Amino acid sequence: MTDAILPDVLAPGLAVVFCGTAAGTRSAREGAYYAHPGNMFWRTLHGTGLTPRLLAPAEFPLAPSLGFGLTDLSKHHFGNDNELPVGAFDVAGLREKIERFRPGILAFTSKHAGRSALGAAADYGWQDITWEGTRLFVLPSPSGQARRSWNIAMWQALADAVLAHSPGTER
Repeated sequence: MTDAILPDVLAPGLAVVFCGTAAGTRSAREGAYYAHPGNMFWRTLHGTGLTPRLLAPAEFPLAPSLGFGLTDLSKHHFGNDNELPVGAFDVAGLREKIERFRPGILAFTSKHAGRSALGAAADYGWQDITWEGTRLFVLPSPSGQARRSWNIAMWQALADAVLAHSPGTER
């Protein structure tokens, strides 16, 4: 198997790990999570209070120092979801990572990622199940291509939950 398109950014005990489907073409080219300028991920993290300043995509390695991690369901393919080969998602591998690192929350950054990982329909927000004690949350995609389903309120609800359980975190 080839190297991962983007490295996992994980550490034990993070408040939240964000999980997308796969790196987009721009992210793969730049070697940084959520790198397309039209993607709202980094602006939303800052706007909801999860980061103290607006981070550039290339600063993604700083994530654990801010209490969050990053991964994707597909570590070895990139592009739009409809361009990914059948079997590109490694749900078992994701579960192993979550069980190993035990974040407080695993947040899927699109309904497609949530449904694919859970193997069932999933609405936005908190899910009724946990993975080894990790709470699961499904967010609207921050991708510019998903603007019709964008809803910052769901991201703010997640941020509020994270910040409420993170001692010393200020907005």
